[in-house]
Amino acid sequence: MLVFDYQNLLNSPQIPCGIKTSKVDDYYYACLQAHEEIMADRKSNILGFYDLPESDISHIESFIRNLDPKFDTMVVLGIGGSALGNKALYSALKTERELSRKLFVYDNVDPIFLHEILAQINLDTTIFNVITKSGTTAETMAGYMILTSILKEKYPTDYAKRIVITTDREKGFLRKVISAEGYQSFIVPDNVGGRFSVLTDVGLVSSAFVGIDIAALLRGAGNMKTRCETLDKWNNPAYLNGLLHYLYSRDSKNISVMMPYTNALYDFADWYRQLWAESLGKRFDRKGKEVFVGQTPVKALGTTDQHSQIQLYAEGPNDKVLTFLTVEKFKHDYIIPDLHPDREEVNYLGGKKLSVLLNTERTATEIALTKAGRPNANIILPSLDEESIGEFIMLYEIQTVFTGKLFHIDPLDQPGVEAGKIATYAMMGKPGFERELSEITAYLSQRNVLTKNPD
Repeated sequence: MLVFDYQNLLNSPQIPCGIKTSKVDDYYYACLQAHEEIMADRKSNILGFYDLPESDISHIESFIRNLDPKFDTMVVLGIGGSALGNKALYSALKTERELSRKLFVYDNVDPIFLHEILAQINLDTTIFNVITKSGTTAETMAGYMILTSILKEKYPTDYAKRIVITTDREKGFLRKVISAEGYQSFIVPDNVGGRFSVLTDVGLVSSAFVGIDIAALLRGAGNMKTRCETLDKWNNPAYLNGLLHYLYSRDSKNISVMMPYTNALYDFADWYRQLWAESLGKRFDRKGKEVFVGQTPVKALGTTDQHSQIQLYAEGPNDKVLTFLTVEKFKHDYIIPDLHPDREEVNYLGGKKLSVLLNTERTATEIALTKAGRPNANIILPSLDEESIGEFIMLYEIQTVFTGKLFHIDPLDQPGVEAGKIATYAMMGKPGFERELSEITAYLSQRNVLTKNPD
């Protein structure tokens, strides 16, 4: 079972800026209100991610069973919530679960990145999964058009079996393409936002393809959901962690660092960054008042970033809350050989497991930060397996929504993202954005005047 060690988030002689337990208890009614709002949203079928542990996955299992066994690679085309979860799941489990199939995620329109992926795969044995709810995401559709053209040219008679599309159940341009081309399709649910969608078809299809036990993944998520049903925040890790981060944010600690002590979980720090930033970074509250809230999520990697970022975290501005991610047991491990028993510089390492050194360094970093009075927490996974990862995902999705309720903002929208999309449509010549293009042209003209070098 996943463990949330929050001791160093609370007030103590070592952490004088920590949150007092009495203050946590003082927020009973605020937590009650947030809890009741969540329950009302669940009843209204707004928070669909809560129901995902009970999802029917037979359609995914049937697809995998009937897939041509020659396919050993999947390339996901998506961005944001349509990509980060897929990548994080694969990275977390590919080694410890010894997954035989490969996954690549094309989540940027960088032409070099696309070239590198194409150079690493064999088109004959690769299937492409296009993920976009609207079917209008510029980055994903650009990749789709390029790769579909390549596949049609190389495989004119059977290109359709090499493409899978995950999109809206009924609406959108891609539903028409699916009908016309006969592509296999999967669904992005209406009541699950992109950044909360990793446990839907969005993340489960690619996971099942590579060999991840998606039933166990959902089982783990269900276990965490059960733990987080209680209003008793001291026994609800999602509510407690959300409340503590909220209180720290109100105390001007507006940076949240996630620091996994394993490369396998590094991509989950990326997944967290989108979840936390896009959900909580809001200009307006639900009443329309300007509030400008949100914690900036930052990722770090133990032990690597002990030698790059910890100096700042220990002695720089005390404006951060740091969360370690720790794995207790590793399936793949090494014993450090005692090559120089007569040399005290290194002989203390001889005979120790590499994982022991890794987790000892995490504890040492915790001690250093605590001595410096810097709040920190530890999320402990017993091992890198599907149930633990499922627990982790559900923990943070519930925590994010709960924290949004405490801030009195909408954690499910992302209005700040839309302005950039509209500007892109206008500058790329999409019909219907002529007025915006005129405004952008005037802006760019004025900017060029302001930045022009004087004669």
